[in-house]
Amino acid sequence: MDSDIVKLQNGSDIRGVAVEGVEGEAVNLTEDRCYKIGRAYALWLSKILGRDVASLKIGVGRDARVSGPDLQKAVCAGLAAEGAKVIDCGLATTPAMFMSIVLPQTKYDASVMITASHLPFNRNGIKFFKEDGGLEKTDIAAILKEAASLDASGKKEAAFEQFDLLDLYASYLRSSIVKKLGAKEGDKLLSGLKIVVDAGNGDAGFFVSKILDPLGADTKGSRYLEPDGMFPNHIPNPENKDAMRAIQEATVGSKADLGLIFDTDVDRMSAVLDSGEQVNRDAIIALVSAILAPSYPGSTIITDSVTSDRLTEFLEKKLGLRHLRYMRGYKNVIDKCKELNAAGTVSPLAMETSGHGALKDNYYLDDGAFLAVELIAALAKASKSGKKLGSLIEDLPPLVEEGEYRFKINTEDFKSYGKNVLEEFKARAVKAGYDLPESYEGVRISFHDADVQGWLLLRLSLHDPVMPLNIEGGRTGDLQKIIVVAKKLIEGFDCLDTSSLG
Repeated sequence: MDSDIVKLQNGSDIRGVAVEGVEGEAVNLTEDRCYKIGRAYALWLSKILGRDVASLKIGVGRDARVSGPDLQKAVCAGLAAEGAKVIDCGLATTPAMFMSIVLPQTKYDASVMITASHLPFNRNGIKFFKEDGGLEKTDIAAILKEAASLDASGKKEAAFEQFDLLDLYASYLRSSIVKKLGAKEGDKLLSGLKIVVDAGNGDAGFFVSKILDPLGADTKGSRYLEPDGMFPNHIPNPENKDAMRAIQEATVGSKADLGLIFDTDVDRMSAVLDSGEQVNRDAIIALVSAILAPSYPGSTIITDSVTSDRLTEFLEKKLGLRHLRYMRGYKNVIDKCKELNAAGTVSPLAMETSGHGALKDNYYLDDGAFLAVELIAALAKASKSGKKLGSLIEDLPPLVEEGEYRFKINTEDFKSYGKNVLEEFKARAVKAGYDLPESYEGVRISFHDADVQGWLLLRLSLHDPVMPLNIEGGRTGDLQKIIVVAKKLIEGFDCLDTSSLG
């Protein structure tokens, strides 16, 4: 009985340490465990779908990590051991693995992606998909519970049918650009445009060779397109400052019209305008929303809880949309988007500040490459009209001051303690007469008077014994004023380390 295997659950994914190389981080995502997880997934699917395992066709892909090939083989072997037909999709992206279930050329019953997104080289993980999207937390728990009871003694080396899924997926993305621009296949639609890509040595290099180049874009100046699981240049992560600085330099240095950066498995992206302005966090949500707004007037944009009041002002006052600020976690915002649409409230976009963005019209799939397709089509249309892509968000108020402060909770039952802190924090804020807008996660306070402008959000981390405090000041000096308010509201909690506030 491998009882520790259940500890590999990370929300709706599986994650662990796959290779040695980082002090203090012991390997716990082994080939044997991946084999057992593959077996358990096949058995779970058979039960959920009400079908014999032998009738199931399952695709398995991986990202560029050094541990990917071996773990992929192990998962494939586990699936096959239970009788499933397995297709080795090789290097792929997370969105491509979901689309392997949708695209008529493949139409798999389910799929698996070996990835740990933007985490360091020594980590890896597993994502699962079936027809209605990614699995839920309860599904992962059930699969790992099943895996704990299995063994790996019968594991065998085997060859599996191989399929170049990235080539098929790239064709789908190219066709999407062609359709959006009202052209036909084979046209050099992007001729005259310069677009550079930073793939961070992850999986996104195909976006240049299989999409941009065939459509006629000038991609000279693109960086780190070759997959390298050690990620030698920078972390493939649009939230990383070094990564964003790299694409900023590439865009400005190449005098490009647009720069694109993706995370390792290409389910997230951000951009840089020709001016060198970074389009990430609130700005990338604003840009995608502005592109969608003409087709969805008055619709609702779902975001995570840490988006700014500036974004709300832009979405509602400039675009005529509604902003629903929900919870952190890409599954949370996507599920809320599905819920609203099912109830008759049109919501075309669910997007986190991390760069996870899902479109209603693209299977609610958080797909960085498809978001890039939206930006590229919008760039081409703007260029034809003598405009620049940045004109779509020129009315977005600029970021002035911001800070994130993480308070460690020094007690074992950190969730209960954190909830008590939030209750008292809110009670104090109400008593002080502060403006508390609706908040689905934590306590949010908005400041909009002559003395101080901006907002703060205190929340409890989804998984860790930490309470993050996000603050944004509307004018120079307002950040420090809001910090003073925060200190008064949060003083006196003995098990909460607030030293990061100074």
